[in-house]
Amino acid sequence: MATKYPLILANKKLETGEYLTIKAPYDDQEVGQINLAGEAEIEQAIQQALKAFEVLKFMPAYQKADILHRISRAIKDRGEELARIIALEAGKPITFARIEVARCTELFAWAAEEIKRFGGEIVPLDLDKLGENRLGLNKRFPIGPVLGISPFNFPLNLVAHKVAPALAVGNPIIIRPSSATPITAIILGEIISETDLPEGSISVLPCKTALAEKMVKDDRIAMFTFTGSPKVGWYLKKEAGRKRVTLELGGNAALIVDSLRYKDFLLDRAIIGGYYQAGQVCISIQRIFVQKSLYDSFLEEFIQRVKNIPAGDPLDEKTITGPLINKSSADQVYEWIQEAVAGGAKLLVGGKRSSESNCVITPAVLTNTTPDMKVNRLEIFGPVVTVEPYEKFEDAVAMTNDSMYGLQAGVFTDDLSNAFYAYNHLDVGGVIINDIPTYRSDPMPYGGVKMSGCGREGIKYAMEEMTEGKFLALKYA
Repeated sequence: MATKYPLILANKKLETGEYLTIKAPYDDQEVGQINLAGEAEIEQAIQQALKAFEVLKFMPAYQKADILHRISRAIKDRGEELARIIALEAGKPITFARIEVARCTELFAWAAEEIKRFGGEIVPLDLDKLGENRLGLNKRFPIGPVLGISPFNFPLNLVAHKVAPALAVGNPIIIRPSSATPITAIILGEIISETDLPEGSISVLPCKTALAEKMVKDDRIAMFTFTGSPKVGWYLKKEAGRKRVTLELGGNAALIVDSLRYKDFLLDRAIIGGYYQAGQVCISIQRIFVQKSLYDSFLEEFIQRVKNIPAGDPLDEKTITGPLINKSSADQVYEWIQEAVAGGAKLLVGGKRSSESNCVITPAVLTNTTPDMKVNRLEIFGPVVTVEPYEKFEDAVAMTNDSMYGLQAGVFTDDLSNAFYAYNHLDVGGVIINDIPTYRSDPMPYGGVKMSGCGREGIKYAMEEMTEGKFLALKYA
């Protein structure tokens, strides 16, 4: 019999009796059954979050830090269990699932440490005669219950990016996890519930889309933070009313290759950036622009490495490219490849349906593409990379900017002036020099421009998004 997972309602496990069966995308095996929340559970979660806020917002820093450290250690203790669940329900190769768990343990520990530095600033007021004998203190205060909606591709760490900073500043949080990968979030909620946080600080509520949208509209929710598709994200922002909103909505990230000085490192990283987790990463490499004189050399070696990428079973330790999250996603990726080829693109390797699984597509490289093709213009979210030459470095920057998205871009260059040209002119939220756009360190500010979203994640920066500044002017004499 499949394991049944209760939802987490106001720090407590709850069986509702309405179940959703979660199946593995690789082989369609049943991973488990989760309980779905209804209107009554959602209402209770919001009411309890409001009560928790009255306690949590005054909890001393040392106590919150201690709780977050305990969460970090508990995640580490259950690391292999979490990694296996991630591999099964998300199709993420087990090696990368373990990395996600390790990142999550560090994220909660870093959030605990960031609490100790999140104290505000002294503002001098005696800069004119009127300010004599006056001192200013600018401090940030928690704003209230937070609603987080998380995606399938990082079912642990992207939940943690919402939960850890919310608890660090004193906001209770309700998580609505992806319907494809809710089990990981439920286990995290269970871990958090076993701490000394006040009842109502954490709820993990898998639910139907209409109920999630109802929470977004609820004025009792102070902030809504969403990671997912641009279409859904921007729609929900319109529905969110006056509440604070952070959106992280993906993109079609580009890598500019201006130097082959560290070719092996570049190629190794490009393979990871384009194909790990079947390209289902918001900052996965989708477009590569290579300086014309380096193009043939790069492309030849890149193709050889792509041919050797292990693809298939996510529980195989060697797998890099696992399945797409479902058959409809795999169908779309395959159709876009075929559409590009029909339009004149050349498929140099991969792009085939696997005999092992309906959701596995072999890693693909396309050339001779045009900017208007879907494989370039839209977010493919699959194991597909286009590679094209450029003449001048400025051309590569312009080609990268020719996109409705702007999350991150990577640049390999030996020229410091080109590095700063890229930094000054690329329309993205993050520029990664001498590494791939897929690089992310969890403490760094992370977010995009244009259709890629608004606001920033990253521990300190999310804490700022989840708080409001309040100024104190003190006359002491």
